[in-house]
Amino acid sequence: MTTLICGSLAYDNIMVFADRFKNHILPEQIHILNVAFLVPEMRREFGGCAGNIAYNLMLLGGNATIMATVGDDAGPYLDRLDKLGLTRSHVRQVPGSFTAQAFITTDLDDNQITAFHPGAMSFSHLNKVETANARLGIVAPDGREGMMQHARDFAAAGVPFIFDPGQGMPMFNGDELLDFMRLADYACFNDYEAKLLCDRTGRSLEQLAVEVKALIVTRGGEGSQIHADGRRYDIPCVQAEQIVDPTGCGDAYRAGLLYGIASGYDWERTGRLAAVMGAIKIACRGGQNHQPSREEIGERYRQAFGVLPW
Repeated sequence: MTTLICGSLAYDNIMVFADRFKNHILPEQIHILNVAFLVPEMRREFGGCAGNIAYNLMLLGGNATIMATVGDDAGPYLDRLDKLGLTRSHVRQVPGSFTAQAFITTDLDDNQITAFHPGAMSFSHLNKVETANARLGIVAPDGREGMMQHARDFAAAGVPFIFDPGQGMPMFNGDELLDFMRLADYACFNDYEAKLLCDRTGRSLEQLAVEVKALIVTRGGEGSQIHADGRRYDIPCVQAEQIVDPTGCGDAYRAGLLYGIASGYDWERTGRLAAVMGAIKIACRGGQNHQPSREEIGERYRQAFGVLPW
């Protein structure tokens, strides 16, 4: 089954400031703030929700197709997709733009200053879902107009999809979020996003859950909850070998959801596989640097739950 992943491809530029921001920012002078931080250490990671989800779905053996927009500087990312065997037939390069990217500076107390440039992501609405011949999909964080267009496209084509607004939640008001819920077959949020969803729509999770086949809420170290079939499935958190970097954990989880749905798994097995993927990812720095084989993923599942997932 071809799974179409609509979302961002982005570069994450991560810099480390070997001091503390508080030592260089004077509170009484915040109105004329003008500071510079020397960052000898810097790395660039391949990221973006679509890239991260597709990478993890590939590790599981799923058939992932990315739909995204990138800029003139996308060469290294496009080369990476080719090396991974991930098709870029629906990755549109927008001339005169940069690929979306985040610039993240972290100090010794793990405080962060982040700037995000959407770049080509703002043109995501130019891509059309009906050209991809998908059987399952996800609308992940992307340009505002693109997310709305792709949700409508999936619904019009009769292709089931997950609505996953992530950090794009603030772009939508209550009525727009309700429209997404009515169009989608599944919806996934972290616990903060779920509370924001309830606040903006004026509805409880139980009321919102009836709009979709399943409403999934991830809760970090407390596991996740899947509201489906008129009940709530409590999915335990899988213990990670080590906690290194949470970046991309939610995307790894969503790849597990997509694989389980595509494979016809029940919700308990689907949620547990998603939890395993999150635990594997958090033990590695960056969103796409973990490299477990499908057999190793299955063994991690067996260690956590006593049986193989497939």
